[in-house]
Amino acid sequence: MRCKTFATIGAMLCSALPAYAQTYPTKAVRFIVPFPPGGATDIVARSVSAKLTPALGQQFVVDNRAGGGQKIGTALAAKSPADGHTMLLVSVTHSINPALDAKLPYDSVKDFVPVTLIASSPNAVVLHPSVPATSIKALIALAKAHPGKLNLATSGNGSGGHLAAALFQSLTGTRMTTIPYKGGGPAYVDLISGQVELMFTSPNPTLTYAKAGKLRVIAMTSAKRSAAAPEMPTVAEAANLPGYEASLWYGVMLPAGTSRDIVILLHSEITKAAKSREVAEPLTNFAIEIIANTPEQFAAYVASETAKWAKVIKEANIRAD
Repeated sequence: MRCKTFATIGAMLCSALPAYAQTYPTKAVRFIVPFPPGGATDIVARSVSAKLTPALGQQFVVDNRAGGGQKIGTALAAKSPADGHTMLLVSVTHSINPALDAKLPYDSVKDFVPVTLIASSPNAVVLHPSVPATSIKALIALAKAHPGKLNLATSGNGSGGHLAAALFQSLTGTRMTTIPYKGGGPAYVDLISGQVELMFTSPNPTLTYAKAGKLRVIAMTSAKRSAAAPEMPTVAEAANLPGYEASLWYGVMLPAGTSRDIVILLHSEITKAAKSREVAEPLTNFAIEIIANTPEQFAAYVASETAKWAKVIKEANIRAD
């Protein structure tokens, strides 16, 4: 009788579960990363995917679709079935592209459903050791004394680092010569060799090069100091620029029309994975801070970032390559 009672209760609980919990996912889930392998976005996606696979019982496969300033991979995700079996890793560029390209092959808001902002990372303000400046204030003074003489490397027009530098110049009244590269790798090569003087870029692997004496990091562009380099001041505090903040960030979106039940399930599992020690600790070492917010908070954040960078792009007259 007792066993029969427990069996009845169990059946009732199972029947009360949403349908998605019993049927999703039914096959491998493709996690589109619109970047080449090896970068911070790829690391974030693979770290989370490794936790989602055992949690949900299907393979979560990272699919790198680089090119076109994230437009190729993003457009592919926008056109995918809204059944939860395609996820998209988005970065700050997702909020930059609408102001750079009026003919995007997708609508960055209407074609996607936000799930969560997984994590955020500052840019590091990094100089070649030959530059006679060891602080942000010294860099500002040098740039003002020699307008246009400092060569600023970027990983491409409209990249996160490019806009972080453009916002910095706007707020400080400085002018540098921007040299866009086709990716961060070539830019790094010329920065380390001294062909260009500075760059606003990801702390990883910048901090490693700095420890080896090949580069000089003088500040971070985040709103608060990074746990990976707590001794390093932020631009806002070091240059007395309240409100200056230019983060690199990484979030997950799904094709528009995806069931709310699936969004809720993936949000729960992704945030759980991101906060796990196996994911959070290695990312923190790369100066990547776990955020793991709600879909609504992520949507509001993307909207604020889109408005912010549209203003910077317009004021700096930045155009896509």
